[in-house]
Amino acid sequence: MAPPRNTRRRNALADAAIDVLGTAGIHKLSHRAVDERADLPAGTAANYFPRRDDLLAAAAARVAELHVTEMTAADRAVSAGPGGPDRPAGPDALAGLIGASLYDAVTVHRTRYLAAYELALESTRQPELAEAMSRLGADAFGITVAEHRILGLPTTPEQVQGLIALYNGTLLTLIVAPPGSVTPDVTVALARCLVTGVLRTIPGAGSR
Repeated sequence: MAPPRNTRRRNALADAAIDVLGTAGIHKLSHRAVDERADLPAGTAANYFPRRDDLLAAAAARVAELHVTEMTAADRAVSAGPGGPDRPAGPDALAGLIGASLYDAVTVHRTRYLAAYELALESTRQPELAEAMSRLGADAFGITVAEHRILGLPTTPEQVQGLIALYNGTLLTLIVAPPGSVTPDVTVALARCLVTGVLRTIPGAGSR
């Protein structure tokens, strides 16, 4: 029998799985823990995600979905700003977007991104999860490249890949930093270094 397709319930369960992962760690994730965290009857999570691996994949997909949704919303806000969509964004705007994203990830959405790192580590031991996360990463990369085009940025796919890699490493450093030590000024300064470094060291469209 196929699992139920109630999207709202599936998202609620995936969100609960993310919360368990981000607050208690990978070894505490179970169907029972997800049911309790979602305040749903026992057996609900198992009904929607029969295997624990299904829960892990659902949590990974939900993290990716929420990240992309917030990224595109921020991009649209920049496009709607002074100059409108006909005025291409530059490196400063890109650094501002990345800096704001880093700050939100470390503060507002800290639990979500701690869960993401739990999933990343687990994927080194679980081939099925590794495949799922690889597909999600490829999808997110494609969306990011498309968003850069919408913003009018001339970044190449190679530069976007560099930005993503450095973003992930910077986020890991910041998310384990002492509480209160990460400020918007810190994340924007790091984002400027990140953007400047990538644009100067990875060949751009005009250098081909």
